[in-house]
Amino acid sequence: MTTMAPEAGTGGTVRVVDYLAGELARAGVTHVFGVGGANIEDLYDAVHRGGAVRGVVAKHEFSAVTMADGYARTTRRVGVVAATSGGGAMNLVPGLAEAYASRVPVLALVGQPPTGQEGLGAFQDSSGRSGTFDAREVFAPVSRFCARVEDPDSIGELLPRAVAAAQSDPRGPAVLLLPKDVQQARIQVPARRAVPASGSPATACAARLDTAAVAAVSDALRGAGHVLVIAGEDVAATDAREELAELARCLGAWVAVTPDAKDVFDNRDPRFAGVAGVMGHANVEDCLRRADLCLLVGTRLPLLARGGLDEALAATDVVCLGPEPPFVAGTVLGGNLRDALRAVTARLPSRTRPCPPHAGPLPTPLPGPLVQARERTVPQAQAVAAVAAALPQDAHVFVDAGNTGAGAVHLLPAPRHGRFVVAVGMGGMGYTFGAGIGAALATGRRTYVLAGDGAFFMHGMEVHTAVEYDAPVTFVIFNNNAHAMCALREEFLQGGGRGDDLFTRTDLAAGVAAAFPSLDATAAADAAELRTALLRGNAGRGPAFVAVECDPREIPPFLPFQSFTEAAESKESSDERAVVHVG
Repeated sequence: MTTMAPEAGTGGTVRVVDYLAGELARAGVTHVFGVGGANIEDLYDAVHRGGAVRGVVAKHEFSAVTMADGYARTTRRVGVVAATSGGGAMNLVPGLAEAYASRVPVLALVGQPPTGQEGLGAFQDSSGRSGTFDAREVFAPVSRFCARVEDPDSIGELLPRAVAAAQSDPRGPAVLLLPKDVQQARIQVPARRAVPASGSPATACAARLDTAAVAAVSDALRGAGHVLVIAGEDVAATDAREELAELARCLGAWVAVTPDAKDVFDNRDPRFAGVAGVMGHANVEDCLRRADLCLLVGTRLPLLARGGLDEALAATDVVCLGPEPPFVAGTVLGGNLRDALRAVTARLPSRTRPCPPHAGPLPTPLPGPLVQARERTVPQAQAVAAVAAALPQDAHVFVDAGNTGAGAVHLLPAPRHGRFVVAVGMGGMGYTFGAGIGAALATGRRTYVLAGDGAFFMHGMEVHTAVEYDAPVTFVIFNNNAHAMCALREEFLQGGGRGDDLFTRTDLAAGVAAAFPSLDATAAADAAELRTALLRGNAGRGPAFVAVECDPREIPPFLPFQSFTEAAESKESSDERAVVHVG
């Protein structure tokens, strides 16, 4: 779609919001997520009138951002969120912070009071005038580009700059602050300055590869006997899975993945070593200790991905491919990841090399619950196994923070043809509810949201949004009636649980079923009932909801907890080297 046609008798002009909506459609954007309000209503009107972009109304602006985030991660297009001024605008900040930290391209269109009222006591004024705070100073630290559109005619320049900034390395949010009178102003349709096509490789602004660095990396790889590849989220963001697999084939390498990139390499491939870091598998450390070289592909290897590996990394040569330098010392080949993978692979022998034998991603043996398990609870491993048995191989999976996230990252194989997303940039609870809906609406695929009851209580009412838009999302709630990871931290770090993070039992399935009579909602008493309910949801068209009772004292496959229990068993104090601290 092109920009909206000028209305009759208007001298060839259009409203700024109509121009915005038309340009987003022309760039390939299909949905705008958000919450309405007086200072953004004109944009929603333009989206409705234009018809090419679908407006989706969320229940909270944080979830609207995560919808745009999930949309972007599954489509590789820019996700767009729109919110009004004041509290609506401020609610965007934590979601934009996640997108910033996780390098997700999101465009936020944020309404502001009319310019003539700024500094004169306007409701929700954030112009920075007359003692008000400046919204630009709030959004600048969590965006790659932030601008207030003061002059209506400047939108033709600022919109392409914002979209390009969101999609350029390092990717992330861009913010346009739109005063109400600017949105309503009529402008001549600007001379065509192309808004970058959403997801287009041309928007990546890839730097030219350094030929000397390509040669150095290729020589190092050719000279290495055993290679461990640790692949990250940028492999998914740049659609470089095939290039990664080809390089691993030529190297005869083991391939591990970071917690937020479990889907970038086939989890059933004989080369797959497991997940690296604090939610990962012991086999990764074993392979690293045997490796002559560790190749980081599309990851900077932050703490969650390298927890427990620092000692082995320090004793191994490290090479990194990706647009940003890693958090560990090593040789770096920057630039576009797909280009780097292709350039390095082209300089290697083309034959297939088998990888050396290895144990594979075996689950970590864990101690039982701190006390006898409650009745009617399902062990997390059994619940995750039921999810694995029902999960369609083209589904998307969004995993929330906490014990649920640790268990799913460790135990649940990624679907072969879908995303497996864990938002570890900020790790905000409740991220998955919006993100899963955004992904499902964008792709039409069945999407699984795996979350605990704590995350549900934060943003779980976005289930209503899924019902309203008939989104094919299956919400799986691991209900341990607690902020269980916090409760375990109290137990391990603070001399015993206070009980503050243990809740009175809540029947979530019954509550959701009563609130949304059209929703298929199930309380699964065991793993078999869980699998049956999930298969029934797969066969349906819209959303489904399943809650399964778990025990809050069950210790998840999370390395810090494992190290604490091992230290306790060997009578070591919590400051021994064997103990891994995160958070």
